[in-house]
Amino acid sequence: MALNESIFVYISQFIIYIFTIMKLYFSFKDIRFWIVFFFIIRLIGITNPPLEVAHNWRQTTVTMVARNFLEADNNILYPRIDIAGEKSGITGMEFPILNYLIFLFSKIFGYQHWYGRLINLLISSIGIFYFYKLVKQYFSASISFNASIILIVSIWFQFSRKSMPDTFAMSLIIMGIYYGFNYLKNNNLKRINIQLVWYFIFVLIGVLSKLPTGYLLSLFLFLLFDKEIVMKRKLIFCFVSIVLLVPVFWWYFNWVPFLVERFGFWHFFMGKSMFDGMHEILHYFKDSSKKFYDTAIKFIGFFFFLVGLVYTFIKKEKKLQKIFILSFLVFCIIVLKSGFTFAQHSYYIIPFVPIMALMAGYGIDQIKLNRLKNFVLIIICIEGIGNQFHDFIIHENDAQILTLEKTLDSFSPRKDLIVINSGDYPTPMYFAHRKGWVTCNDSIANREYISKVKSKGLKYIVILKRSFGSNLELPVYTRIFNNEDYAIYKP
Repeated sequence: MALNESIFVYISQFIIYIFTIMKLYFSFKDIRFWIVFFFIIRLIGITNPPLEVAHNWRQTTVTMVARNFLEADNNILYPRIDIAGEKSGITGMEFPILNYLIFLFSKIFGYQHWYGRLINLLISSIGIFYFYKLVKQYFSASISFNASIILIVSIWFQFSRKSMPDTFAMSLIIMGIYYGFNYLKNNNLKRINIQLVWYFIFVLIGVLSKLPTGYLLSLFLFLLFDKEIVMKRKLIFCFVSIVLLVPVFWWYFNWVPFLVERFGFWHFFMGKSMFDGMHEILHYFKDSSKKFYDTAIKFIGFFFFLVGLVYTFIKKEKKLQKIFILSFLVFCIIVLKSGFTFAQHSYYIIPFVPIMALMAGYGIDQIKLNRLKNFVLIIICIEGIGNQFHDFIIHENDAQILTLEKTLDSFSPRKDLIVINSGDYPTPMYFAHRKGWVTCNDSIANREYISKVKSKGLKYIVILKRSFGSNLELPVYTRIFNNEDYAIYKP
């Protein structure tokens, strides 16, 4: 308890110091101040191993691929993970752009798992600035400022510092939309071509990195039906959009299934039928709806989202109405295709959060007193950050696995296959720096299962005691290492 208190005091003092220094150079109403400020705050613990409480397993599937690009094969078309047993580990997944950026950094500076955190944080912070610029072009500076602050402290606050592609991809999509809108609406012919190029690059990388982010491209329908935009420009834009979607469809609907079939290991979730998804969403409706009213922008933010939604109809804000209705309907397709997975995983709501932040920003703008507006934003920030600050702390029960690689290295080469009793949880395998199987205690206690995987090359069994099975003993096998955290057996 004393340690946690000292950490809290240190972080609080650090925040006050940074805040004071930055105030000398920026205005409080300058969104750049807040983007830089929250960027610095999220640098706290940026070099931590991916062992925080929330979704460390998802990060290690990213870092596994990056490390294998460095150590096995750097062909970006053949990403591989470490939990495929005796197989190569090559499998279908999201196009591994973030993973490859980690690999490129590692080629220059040597491998570190936190490169992904820093890359994501940098791109996501730039994405906030483009979100601000995009909203400001079509609404007031006040609405844009409110919405951007809400987006910063939304679920993006924690996921923008994880080695995961979600906010990374959404930020690229927002940047691409900004340039796409500029191309269609800007009459400055000298800048049109470069706007289209940036649109192509950012949207292509964004959708490849995370397919569901592409739903936000539906907003271009409004401009394609805008009579003030010349038909030639619309046709060029549509052609470029189709061209950039070709590699996306090739990767997800041709190459991913090919990799799964060719290399015999399924890893990537490609959704389910909308009928099955709808059944699961209704069955888990409480968990599914919670992603909107709690996970996304927290309760106060969601309240003002509802306020904004109501006022769009009271004041007949047609533009906001169309943006919300269209984006919500298209996003519902993603929700239904995801089914239980949407209800189970918090990061599936991330693509819709910018829309919710926009509506909430508009809701806050209905407050007439500026002091009250600022107070509401402060409370939203406190609630958002306060409910996500656990993400800066390493899970105590999982910290044990940081020494696993060193222990195994003392008697086992890294080519040896191992099995770990972590269920479907891949993180311990990443920190063991080996390949093999992750499975449950019941399977490991089953001699038939161990005999089967031994015939495929199994060399050692790792039993993690604190998180996955403190009472599991394997007397039929030779125990070659034992401490209070884990035991290692030779079958």
